[in-house]
Amino acid sequence: MTSAASPYQLYGDLASWWPLISPTHEYAEEAAFVASVLASGASEMHEVLELGSGGGSNAAHLKDRFTMTLVDLSDAMLDVSRALNPECDHVVGDMRSIRLGRTFDAVFVHDAIDYMTTEDDLAQAIETAAVHCRAGGVAVFVPDFTAETFEEGTEDGGSDAPDGAGARFFVWSWDPDPDDACVLSEYVFLLRDSAGAVNVVHETHRVGAFSREVWLRLLTEAGFDAVRLSEQTGDDRTPRDVFVGRLPST
Repeated sequence: MTSAASPYQLYGDLASWWPLISPTHEYAEEAAFVASVLASGASEMHEVLELGSGGGSNAAHLKDRFTMTLVDLSDAMLDVSRALNPECDHVVGDMRSIRLGRTFDAVFVHDAIDYMTTEDDLAQAIETAAVHCRAGGVAVFVPDFTAETFEEGTEDGGSDAPDGAGARFFVWSWDPDPDDACVLSEYVFLLRDSAGAVNVVHETHRVGAFSREVWLRLLTEAGFDAVRLSEQTGDDRTPRDVFVGRLPST
């Protein structure tokens, strides 16, 4: 979940930097894996709703295979996606409460689900997915980590633009209270504009780290037949837990 009105500048004031902070090509492997999961059902998948679609980086790789409808709370991030994915429908909305009045073959939620920091938030997001899945439809959730897979550590990245602008980030994720279901990610962004001026931004993101049991229970309570998969990745990191819910055909 992202919000231009939230304290997270990354999804508001800094949204225009997203293509340099998190380049679209870096999502190719993840999107290919998600596409294989979406296509693994008994029936063909055509129309996909993505909740928390952000800058549209996953959709850029999925739109050739599926008709994508993209929902995000941040209109600034949707502006980034509109430029990248003009052929997709974009809707401003909260994944916990949005109701589009129609159903899709599948619902996909990538790491925006991490911003569900209470079990109630997570249950509401899962219910939204269930409401928008047709009979026999599938919902795929890809949190960055669960309680079982979370590891304290650091990550860095970023890229440059042809005009000389550039962005770099450093994130340190840690768990100040192992007894709750949240962890903290400390972000530092170094942003250089095309004239060479550099701005430094720090912000703390609070994100959820729910157990596998909680995930599977909430999916089941929402009416899904739920399973956990292990992400297939060539990256040098712990594979993510992927949660897949399928609605009965009748």
